[in-house]
Amino acid sequence: MKPTVLVCTVIVGALAILHGAEPPPASLTASNKLLAAISAGDYAAFVADGDAAFQSLKREQFESVAAQLGPRFKSGYDVTYLGDMHQKGYEVTLWRLRFADGGDDFLATLSLKAGKVGGYWIK
Repeated sequence: MKPTVLVCTVIVGALAILHGAEPPPASLTASNKLLAAISAGDYAAFVADGDAAFQSLKREQFESVAAQLGPRFKSGYDVTYLGDMHQKGYEVTLWRLRFADGGDDFLATLSLKAGKVGGYWIK
């Protein structure tokens, strides 16, 4: 096999694997719940599946984020799973949030451990 053909085959194979990557089911479920809670401004739903530290998030902090992002979520959005990694015992998944309003995209990171949300950041 010629080197050029081999390189192209490897690249196409790698892209196929990346394109077909599926998020871990628990992370997908948690991500969907958290995004729905932000969209609805529902603090109780947002912290419900969190560990003790996550549940200590102050309502005012959540309401500030929900007030900023809620309208963008309600206008429509798309979530794309980007990948996962392991950090300090947590399964961390990365998500791209793209909004129908055409504004800036965001990167969300979700940290799960033992089925509990340990962190959720939108940057």
